[in-house]
Amino acid sequence: MKHLPRILIVEDEPAIAELIAVNLRHGGFDSVVAQDSVTAQRELDAVLPDAILLDWMLPGQSGLSLARHWRKQPRTKDVPILMLTARGDEPDKVAGLDAGADDYITKPFSTQELLARLRAVLRRRSPTSVSDAVTVGGLMLDAATHRTFFQNRELKLGPTEFKLLHYLMKHAERVHSRSALLDKVWGDHVFIEERTVDVHVKRLREALGSAGVMVETVRGAGYRLTSLTASGH
Repeated sequence: MKHLPRILIVEDEPAIAELIAVNLRHGGFDSVVAQDSVTAQRELDAVLPDAILLDWMLPGQSGLSLARHWRKQPRTKDVPILMLTARGDEPDKVAGLDAGADDYITKPFSTQELLARLRAVLRRRSPTSVSDAVTVGGLMLDAATHRTFFQNRELKLGPTEFKLLHYLMKHAERVHSRSALLDKVWGDHVFIEERTVDVHVKRLREALGSAGVMVETVRGAGYRLTSLTASGH
């Protein structure tokens, strides 16, 4: 029997949660609903979902603090999180991404948009199919094993950061605009804003530690990965 992607819906309004669950079922997903952080954690402990739809406003612990908590746990750190929010303001969206969400969707949203974004975060989670290794400066990325090293020390990268770094390393020393990165790394930028790239670049730099300086911001143009900074030139 074919495995249906399991989605954990964390939403405290029963009518909205039920509507989402029905739409997901029609879209080829399996789903389970939790109306608060305690139930959500219990469901996560029982079965790890393929992705989480997480409402920003929850009774007790907010969706934002839940996202931060799950990103710090080894078992849940790589599970894609899509934030559901009534907050359409830019700072709120950025706060959601900074907390560890892979994407966000503002209420009210269409079923088509929800399903498209969900499929997109699940696609980004799957390892890149190109099984090659690439080295720039002291940085080495192995796509086959999904591992990254800097000066022989392994780095921990999230799935989106891994894909972003892989692309930048394959095209090192070139400047890439945000829209070009969305197209090549996300491939579904019809629903994603360019500001998302900035958040993931920031997250990538943090994950790279001392190698983070290799990811340069080119004012007014975009980003590039260079080996020059790392080698002290």
